[in-house]
Amino acid sequence: MGVGNMADVADLVFGLDTFGDIPVGDDDAPVSDAAAIRHVVEEAVLADDLGVDAIALGEHHRPEYSISTPETVLAGIATRTSRIKLGSGVTVLSSDDPVRVFQRFSTVDALSNGRAEVILGRGSFTESFPLFGYDLADYDVLFEEKLQLFSRLLDEKPVTWEGTTRAALDNADVYPKTESGRLKTWVGVGGSPQSVVRTAFYGLPLMLAIIGGVPDRFAPYLDLYRKAAEQFGTTALPVGMHSPGFIADTDDEAREVFYPRYKVMRDRIGALRGWPPIKRQEFDSEVEHGSMYVGSPETVARRIADAVQTLGVGRFDLIYSAGPLPVSARMRAVELYGTKVIPIVREILAAEEK
Repeated sequence: MGVGNMADVADLVFGLDTFGDIPVGDDDAPVSDAAAIRHVVEEAVLADDLGVDAIALGEHHRPEYSISTPETVLAGIATRTSRIKLGSGVTVLSSDDPVRVFQRFSTVDALSNGRAEVILGRGSFTESFPLFGYDLADYDVLFEEKLQLFSRLLDEKPVTWEGTTRAALDNADVYPKTESGRLKTWVGVGGSPQSVVRTAFYGLPLMLAIIGGVPDRFAPYLDLYRKAAEQFGTTALPVGMHSPGFIADTDDEAREVFYPRYKVMRDRIGALRGWPPIKRQEFDSEVEHGSMYVGSPETVARRIADAVQTLGVGRFDLIYSAGPLPVSARMRAVELYGTKVIPIVREILAAEEK
């Protein structure tokens, strides 16, 4: 799959994603949860000023991350920005209520003059299930039923629905409505063919979480999405991808700042999942050949352009804050992404179109 399958360069969307990782200050000590949230708001304001197209905030319920309610932070960002799209990445629909999710994001949509979008997913962690009283044994049915209900709410008409995971609805109307009549909604998928097919069934755009390995291994998922949409009679919308990375003025600086802090986060999570500690050789290989975009603006731009061309995606989001990075380094990464990386990627892809 190459550039011929890709959206026009002018239509490509470039975003930033964060889970609200707890950064460190000038004294190398972690900041408070509250300060971490405020830093995310400042990073989003800077991204908006620099012309970055979108920002997505992930939902987590762990000590490493400060954001448990993305839409609340997005509401704050909405009042200080004018153009950037405001989304979640992801909202864990399985352990939430579809009606309340719709209401919260339609409210953000109102505050932002139509810039809200929600990315629904199962989530990569499971802390939200016991926290909100859900049984992990119901993992699959929770997401299936709640996505079904949410897809009906998107029509913004009275809904009659019955399932096993929440109270039934009988001709229930949900407010507030959006001004456009439709809340932009994606489904985030980490690599399950069944999830890809389900997304196509509901006619929703697909966001692929590509966090390891060579990007082109995900090409079959894009083909599956398009074929399934054709079979279901829905529309195969532009597919997005998000991947981790970090930008500094030089390749060496980017690696040396990012690696030790990424390792802290990666090894902590890996211990929970039975992964061995990451080694520098593995990290360097992922940076050079895999789905980690770390380096100078020129290096990162070339690698992003290659991934976009290879997969033919219409959106690329950089997860820019993995691990306890310094506050100043994160702001610099956002600045370089907006002022240098995105323009270079567009130049590379425009030249390929000719």
